Amino acid sequence: MLEKLEVCTDSIENALVAQSAGAQRIEFCVSLPEGGTTPSYAQIKIARMHLNIELYPLIRPRGGDFLYTDLEFEIMKSDIRFCGETGCDGVVIGMLNSDGTIDRERNRQLVEIAHRYGMGVTFHRAFDRSNDLFLAMENIIKLGCERILTSGGYNTAIEGAEVIRRLVESAAGRIIIMPGSGVTPENAGELIRLTGLKELHGTFRSRKISGMQYRNTKLGCQEEEYELLATDPEKIKAILEV
Repeated sequence: MLEKLEVCTDSIENALVAQSAGAQRIEFCVSLPEGGTTPSYAQIKIARMHLNIELYPLIRPRGGDFLYTDLEFEIMKSDIRFCGETGCDGVVIGMLNSDGTIDRERNRQLVEIAHRYGMGVTFHRAFDRSNDLFLAMENIIKLGCERILTSGGYNTAIEGAEVIRRLVESAAGRIIIMPGSGVTPENAGELIRLTGLKELHGTFRSRKISGMQYRNTKLGCQEEEYELLATDPEKIKAILEV
């Protein structure tokens, strides 16, 4: 049975839409086409002021892989401290070694900073890039994370449903396995049935036409500039009904 729905949003406006539609947690990021990066301090602070549901900013200084430099690591630590000082409920992290194993030492430091502020920690889909999902899960449990966001190592959660089910069974309540990627109102019911999940993650977006009336037709990329992908409250409500 679904106990909590987390919606990934890339703006405060979309987060408020998700909250109004019934989401219980927001994963807050920017640059979704890159897989998400950390929002600005102002965005996090104002999101916290306006949201009364759980707020988990993504701690990811750039797009690309999850192998970070020492300087990027310092940025991540600073971002987590800011989230704690701002009153966020948790953060979303994930660091790997070059061989595809979990970077236990540096992830441990990030988790310790979060816990110092009383925040929870989700390990994001860097998990799906690890070389052994089940060993990675055990290491993440030891780090003190409360959940793992995963598609089971596949492009979408429905493709990885069997692996997710095995992860849920192997976790045995020690950590929450939260499926995400490609989740829709049409496949959510099957995903719940196949995996035994208790929490679910998605963006649940639809295209929205820009309010701009003037358009310079001499420029390209008309669709990209004048159509926005925005959180769709009807999709969230449909998921919750499922």
